[in-house]
Amino acid sequence: MRTYLALALLIAGTSIALPQEAQLDLDELARSAEQWAKENLDEDALRVLQNVDRDRVKRLLADLQKQFQAEYVVDLGALKETAKAVVPLLEQYEETLPYAVWLKTRLDYLDVAERFRTTIPSPKIVPGEPPKPRPNPTPEKEREIWIEKMAQRPWPERAKPYVSRLKPIFVAQKVPPELVWIAEVESSFDPRARSPAGAAGLFQLTPDTAKRYGLRVSLFDQRLKAEKSAEAAAKYLRYLHGHFKDWRLALAAYNSGEGTVQNLLKKRKAHTFDAISTHLPAETQLYVPKVEATLLRREGVRLSNLPSG
Repeated sequence: MRTYLALALLIAGTSIALPQEAQLDLDELARSAEQWAKENLDEDALRVLQNVDRDRVKRLLADLQKQFQAEYVVDLGALKETAKAVVPLLEQYEETLPYAVWLKTRLDYLDVAERFRTTIPSPKIVPGEPPKPRPNPTPEKEREIWIEKMAQRPWPERAKPYVSRLKPIFVAQKVPPELVWIAEVESSFDPRARSPAGAAGLFQLTPDTAKRYGLRVSLFDQRLKAEKSAEAAAKYLRYLHGHFKDWRLALAAYNSGEGTVQNLLKKRKAHTFDAISTHLPAETQLYVPKVEATLLRREGVRLSNLPSG
């Protein structure tokens, strides 16, 4: 029943697990979640949520899922205050704490999006035409803001038991060991983190990606094991870099799916991250420069200077 509680809160009304290699139509996800709920949810478990603003939580998670996958970064800023208010609700229960960890890690995105929302002017209104959305920030501006934001941030306490243990795993996979800091961006080095879309562990591996690299994701989920998660993440990063020949593009694919990145490169006849950045999903536009700024802060290295392997 307690398992149903967590699933009810985070699956009903939002989305099912999204593979990192492909993105599904959001309407199809909604229909799939509704069918899953109808067939699996225990109504007795749902009654336990009487003292929790269940609708508010579900609405926020659905809005986040939609806006992360949409194109406009600035639209995420409007969710900042609601997200901050929902975190304590999720932290109250053991079943929902993993989602609180995930959400807290992503408050940075909402902070930065809100900053852009208040500084990027709205386009001029043209009579007879619908209002245009605020443009996305350039990749250069994104990198500048994230470097500034990360400049004074101390080492996360949770990183200390992991960094030295996990770097050799990345080295063994011929991946720059500095990329272990992806775990700070993905989960704040808390292996309990779990997203509403089904990603889990330090490196937020989706079920499909985890199984692709030999991890068990059902009983005794191996994504929650630091070394197992790191090895799978490093293998996936090595594959992505081998395909795209560029670390920014590899990270964009790690976050949004390799199909998303490949299709945009083809559509725009482009070869670099900067050339497609403003057309990527909003979360990915924020994710790649945050990883860059994190590596610069923690290791003093720039993503563009990382070796190929």
